[in-house]
Amino acid sequence: MYGMPYGYLDSTWFIYVLPAMLLALWAQAKVKGAYNRYSRINSGTGLSGYEVARMILDRNGLYDVRIEQVPGQLTDHYDPRSRVVRLSRHIYNGSSIASMSVAAHEVGHALQHADGYFPLVLRNNLAPIVNFGSRFVWIFIFLGFIISPFFIEVGIALFLGVVIFQVITLPVELNASRRALAQLEAGISPRESIKPAKDMLSAAAFTYVAATITAIAELLRLLALTSRRRD
Repeated sequence: MYGMPYGYLDSTWFIYVLPAMLLALWAQAKVKGAYNRYSRINSGTGLSGYEVARMILDRNGLYDVRIEQVPGQLTDHYDPRSRVVRLSRHIYNGSSIASMSVAAHEVGHALQHADGYFPLVLRNNLAPIVNFGSRFVWIFIFLGFIISPFFIEVGIALFLGVVIFQVITLPVELNASRRALAQLEAGISPRESIKPAKDMLSAAAFTYVAATITAIAELLRLLALTSRRRD
């Protein structure tokens, strides 16, 4: 019998998970701080986030990619299935550095999609599988602790898929930001707004770094718990 369930806060949680969680919280605070700061500074383009996104799409021949407004804050994303860039209200309507940067970043994903950027293709193909498997990870882990170690092995395999997905997400997000900055530098943004845009996008990118580290830490904890209880 494996003893206490996974949720038990033993030393492995403090060794592996707690530092990663603190890093993730700091990353979230960092991106929110950057967003709050740069949402109050005008980009100097004279364009709303929608107009920045539309300009980048059109000059890259992506006339069929739509742009929609969605509720919430920092809910912006690109939907490859519908070929739609979705921007939150303040990003869609705003003319701040934050609006310009986030809009350009999401269009960066549309550019990746059009180019057949392999990490994006891989992530999109893995997403349905990982989303399905992640729903059952902790069920299998729990069953492993009360019934049989076999279920823990299944749970770890499913969670490994989550970690791989997070690792693949990193280059996708970093590349989208590089594409965004290249587009902004090519006649959209004044020079003095480029560095703040880089700061905004760097803060956002760090949240993905923190999410990856957190997923890896969770996996290491699972492996440590499994090894300890086998011994």
